[in-house]
This record gives sequence, structure tokens and C-alpha cells, in this order.
Amino acid sequence: MLKSLLREPLVQFLLLGAALFAIDAWLRPTAPAATSEIVVGEARIRNLAQNFARTWQRPPTREELDGLVETYIREEVMVREALAVGLDRDDAIVRRRLQQKVEFVSEEAAALVRPTDDDLNAYLEANAEAFRVEPRATFAQVYLDPAKRADTLDADARRLLDTLNRASAPPDFANLGDRLALLDPHYVDNSQAEVARLFGTEFAQALVKQPVGKWVGPIRSGYGAHLVRVDALQPGGTPSLDEVRPLVEREWTNAKRQALSKAFYEKLRSKYQIKVRMPEATKP
Repeated sequence: MLKSLLREPLVQFLLLGAALFAIDAWLRPTAPAATSEIVVGEARIRNLAQNFARTWQRPPTREELDGLVETYIREEVMVREALAVGLDRDDAIVRRRLQQKVEFVSEEAAALVRPTDDDLNAYLEANAEAFRVEPRATFAQVYLDPAKRADTLDADARRLLDTLNRASAPPDFANLGDRLALLDPHYVDNSQAEVARLFGTEFAQALVKQPVGKWVGPIRSGYGAHLVRVDALQPGGTPSLDEVRPLVEREWTNAKRQALSKAFYEKLRSKYQIKVRMPEATKP
């Protein structure tokens, strides 16, 4: 029930609204009467003790706990005095840290949102190209060197094809054709892009269109001509959600976080009247 509620856009914006309210309260100047009082409550002391225990793998002694409390008080005094005299205003590091803390609130709200299968399927359909998989092929090849077979290449190819397709036992195709040290006679489960890097784009495009289990060719490459037999072919295309669910969910979450962060910032920005006075020298 809670998960279904969190998926509703209205609930998501209510969460952002609650985050905005919390930030507004945090950023609102403290009343003067409260600035002179520092209260170190039980919750704060427990937190100090827990942090100590995580670091040292044991609880602090009373003396150590007193020291932690005094360190916290010193920090609080110094921070309040720094804010009171405006030391934070022109400090780029402090400003950046404050910005990060506000953005963190936005990201925490976005992290509560979980996608449904409908959300993921819609995202997969809208971004099909990003998830498209390439065809993959396992194939054998026999190389024919055009320089050695300038006048007989086509006839040699037909003769070899007839021999290869008629053979009752698998032929020793590694010793057929012409030798080229850069190429292997057999390639296992190569993607179309991998084939293209080895043989060229034209060869790769032609290879994935060939029938399985039959010698065909010649197919041209940057090296020359090849007779090929595709032994296994996995078609490309857009996979189903079940095949790429973790990847789609990750990308959906990133996109949702960016959208909510943008809405969060626009909501904050709308509270201010923005005036930009560009120096004359920098105007177009």
C-alpha cells in the first residue's frame, strides 16, 4: 500500500513540499532570544556516543563523553559566531556545502519513489535505442586473397563453396583458401560491432543476414573476400523488460531523480525575484 502511494505524482510532490518546508524552517533566521542558548540534549549525546563507538569499537568512558560534549559545544559556539558576523557569505566552500545539503534533501525524497512495471515498460519503449542489443554471431570463414586470385576468385569461390557444402564430414577449413595471420578461421559469439572492427562494417552487416549452417559467399571485407558459415546467430533488437530490468530500473531512477530535482529547484527559485545586472563589457 505504501509503495503504491509513493508512486503517485501527487504524493511525490507532497514529499517535495515537505522537504521544502523543512529546508525553509532550517534556513529561517533563529529568534535572537534563542541564539544565546545552546542545549545539548539526550538525543545529541547518544549520537555523539554512537559515532565514537563506531570509530573505536567500544563505548566512550564518562571522561571521553564529557570531552565529546565539550567539543560539540565549542563547534556550535564557533559556527554561531561565524554565521552571526556573516563569515559564510563569501566562502565558496561553505556555500557549496550548503547547496549540497539542500540538494541532498531533494535526492532523499526522490529515493522514496519506486517504479512499477508499467513505468519501466514505458521508459524502455521511449528509450528503445539506448537498450537495443546488437546481433551476435558464431561463424567460420575461409579467406580468399584477391591479389593471388585476380582472374579466378569467383570461380575458386564457387568451387570451394560446392566442396564445403557437400562434405559429409566437417572439412579442415583452416587449411583451405589463403593464409592471413591477422584472421582466425573461427569466431565465437562476436557482436556485430566486434565483427565490424575486425572485418569492416560492410562485412559485418552482410554476415548477420546469412542463413545458419550453410557456407555462403564470397563476402567482401577490407582484406579481400571470404566464404563464411554462420553456426549460431542471436538477433539484435530491443530486449524484453525481464532481460534488462536492472539496467532499465537504474536509468529510470536516474531520470526520475533528475526530474524531481529540477522541479524541486524550480519551486525554490520561484520564491525569489531574480535580477541580473550584467556588466557592460560582457553584454553581447
